Amino acid sequence: MVMKPVITVRDLVKRYNNSGETALRGISLTVHEGEFLGLLGPNSAGKTTFTSILCGLITPTTGTVTIFDAGIPGSINRIKNRMGLVPQEIALYTGLTVKENILLYGRLLGYHGEALKKRADELTDIFRLEEHLSKLLLHCSGGIKRRVNLITGIFHSPELLILDEPTLGVDIQLREMIFGYLSELNRKGTTIIYTTHYMKEAELLCSRVNIIDNGMLIADGTPSELISESEGCADLGQVFLKLTGRDLRD
Repeated sequence: MVMKPVITVRDLVKRYNNSGETALRGISLTVHEGEFLGLLGPNSAGKTTFTSILCGLITPTTGTVTIFDAGIPGSINRIKNRMGLVPQEIALYTGLTVKENILLYGRLLGYHGEALKKRADELTDIFRLEEHLSKLLLHCSGGIKRRVNLITGIFHSPELLILDEPTLGVDIQLREMIFGYLSELNRKGTTIIYTTHYMKEAELLCSRVNIIDNGMLIADGTPSELISESEGCADLGQVFLKLTGRDLRD
């Protein structure tokens, strides 16, 4: 069965005029319906610029991006209710409680009344937040904030979910919970783009991996393909170091 493209990117270039930096240098790729794509790269490789363009937050210098047959950024408003974004930074209101944050984002995503309550209760139960609902977010642990941050991106059951380091700083128990939930979402048909610095995560979760460095796509394949094609590499982490080098990145 041939899966239709969800995202098509052609010759994508992004230059930042204020710094003279070229963040993306002609990236082309296609993401198909139902894929779990790992987007990997060192610091400053261009991952955040790339995902920001996909979400319509910044405009490319040249090149084209199509999502659900809509040109980005021009038609982003037509399809944004089909997309979800979980940013690396905690994008929540620290002066509100956990429950207030969840309900606020639910309303912003178009939920009201009984539908809002039902979906909020469902996600609260899945992520085991019942005993924390009345806590001000300011006083919550990093793990609780990560769970609420994830909920805000999936509340509306998006067809395409973009996650930027969703397990940054969490313990192994919460990481396993997040892995299980994302894997189940993907099995049910959600297309996922997942950026991470944890190579084991990508090897475990992703059906395909793209490695970006210096604004260019330097590897594309399943984790097993990339490992088998890289002589002397036993895992994806070794492949990554072989391709991107061991020099520290700022």
